[in-house]
Amino acid sequence: MREKSLIDRLGSGTAKVGLLFNPLSGRIRKRKDVMRRMLATIPGATCREVTNALEINESVDAFITAGTDLLVIVGGDGTVQGVLCHLFATQQPAQWPLLAIVPGGTTNMTALDLGHSGSPELILQQLKDSLLKRTSPVLLHRHVLCVEQAGAAKVYGMFFGVGLIARAVIFSQSRIKQLGITGEIYSGIITVGYLAGVLFGFHTGAWAPVQMAIMDRDTEIHRGSFAFLFASTLDRLLFGMRPYWGQEQEPLHVTFVRQQRNPLRSLVQLLSGRGGVLNDKNGYHSCNTRALELLIDDDYIVDGESYHAGRDNGPVRITLAGPITFLIASNTSTGS
Repeated sequence: MREKSLIDRLGSGTAKVGLLFNPLSGRIRKRKDVMRRMLATIPGATCREVTNALEINESVDAFITAGTDLLVIVGGDGTVQGVLCHLFATQQPAQWPLLAIVPGGTTNMTALDLGHSGSPELILQQLKDSLLKRTSPVLLHRHVLCVEQAGAAKVYGMFFGVGLIARAVIFSQSRIKQLGITGEIYSGIITVGYLAGVLFGFHTGAWAPVQMAIMDRDTEIHRGSFAFLFASTLDRLLFGMRPYWGQEQEPLHVTFVRQQRNPLRSLVQLLSGRGGVLNDKNGYHSCNTRALELLIDDDYIVDGESYHAGRDNGPVRITLAGPITFLIASNTSTGS
């Protein structure tokens, strides 16, 4: 019911629009002044700049108090994650504004999955045009991951990774990001570098496996050394990859690979979307589910932000929250 009223106000031009702008996001940092000028041209919109979690929380609270109908997040996956975490912590999803994303970060996986593959300026212009047309908006619904462990605050996001994936992201944030490279080129450099390490048989340091037990409803179903595991509600990952081949009709996609001596050929099949030819007996598994529990003592990432899980605090539990509604600029490509 509330969603319909939000759509009606957008169609009539009476909607309240909030712009949450992170000028330090990877693709925005060098063109923040251009973006500021563009944001100022969106009629009737209120803009707040944020650079840290506290500012994100305060700004989201201010937009909610003001009765914002559409909240546009101009930033990267980390900014989107910060908004999701605070909204879930303080509001029932039925009371949320509609969300829109202008991809300004380094990787922008969430925005890419929603069909936003252009520059921040292009997507912002498309969004502005959509608002000025006063037509019914294009909406997509996506579930969100809820990652929780005893003794830690819940974390919400769209992509969870542990093992090689988490180590690559953490390394890249301290080294590669300093080069100022963003987008899928940035992610490609990291991917190629880590695949090269696999090819040369590296198994220590950044290439060390993660020791993990995987559980379903408190029953252990897998245990051992794993190269990596990821779980996501996104249909599309970087480079258009869809490295899932589970047949279950559930929104949480899970793929993991056991540590192996020479997995390069199989990894290429997985990354190219041909993972269905791989099988469990060779250490490759993919499924769709609604919940997952991991017993680990290692670092993991959620939407590019890193966290640490300790076995003493029990399993890391990954469940579904939402679905939530995203508004898409009408002249971008979309999927259901």
